Amino acid sequence: MSTNCTFAQIAEALRSHQRFVVMSHLRPDGDAIGCEVALALCLKAMGKEVTVWNHDGALEKLRFLPGSELIQSPPAEPLDFDVAIALDTSTQPRLGDCPAAIRSAKLWINIDHHISNTGYGDLIYIDSHAPAAGQILFELIRAADLPFTAAIAENLWTAIATDTGSFQYSNTTARTFEICAELIAAGVNVGKISECLFQTHPRRRLELLRALLNTMQFTCDGRAASFALTLATVAEVGATHEDTEGLIDTLRGTEGVVVAAFFEELPEGRVRVSMRSKDPRYDVCKICAQFGGGGHVLAAGARVVGELATVEAKVLKAINDAIQHP
Repeated sequence: MSTNCTFAQIAEALRSHQRFVVMSHLRPDGDAIGCEVALALCLKAMGKEVTVWNHDGALEKLRFLPGSELIQSPPAEPLDFDVAIALDTSTQPRLGDCPAAIRSAKLWINIDHHISNTGYGDLIYIDSHAPAAGQILFELIRAADLPFTAAIAENLWTAIATDTGSFQYSNTTARTFEICAELIAAGVNVGKISECLFQTHPRRRLELLRALLNTMQFTCDGRAASFALTLATVAEVGATHEDTEGLIDTLRGTEGVVVAAFFEELPEGRVRVSMRSKDPRYDVCKICAQFGGGGHVLAAGARVVGELATVEAKVLKAINDAIQHP
């Protein structure tokens, strides 16, 4: 654990200020959205004025969450706040257009679980051992005796369940299950949320997977697997950015594969790289750091300038080097 503040200091900041903006990273996942909404609902229950921003807005598949309607895209005209809060976001640029929409903030709070967090902000709480930012947020709410409702519990469950791969990843701890027991006691319907999160997908996602499997390749004697997504394929199947979520696990789950990579062509000559590892000896955070990215030992990413084929070749070489020389 690495922190430079305590839960008590964060709680004091939440209690002593009135106007808040809550943010999280580009291309949000369940941890990002669940944390944003959970903290917003907690602050609202404290009588605070709360604005919730995400550069890419809310996820379609998470609109079942109570309070998800609070999430907005940052406005063109900057606004003033007492406190700006960044959740689950390792670097400030990962907040996208959100910082530019803040004209002034007396205090910045940074709560995260990424080992690659750069430590931006005034009050910083980073626990790289936590499997999800949602687990940290739960501990904060409970330790500081902040408002805790069934709606907050549902959002925190979503945050934790998604970042642990539905409790299948090695980052899941005994404490994670203790927390989840409390969330269920608070009113979480596990079956309903699991169906929404993991068992309900639009047909276009299946079409997207079919197209991606045609690009699949194995390198390093089958220990590395990857696929690549072009803008043309996105247009052809009508995919949205959230349709790609979790598809890399198809590669990661293949027998013999220790590192999986997903290359996604973006507009303006950039490529989004996602990586997953099955073995901490193959630290994908370190690999992504070579390309200006970061994340966790077993899950990381980067955005790399260049053409898709060129970036793919460079990154696969780095992956193969890491596998051959752990």
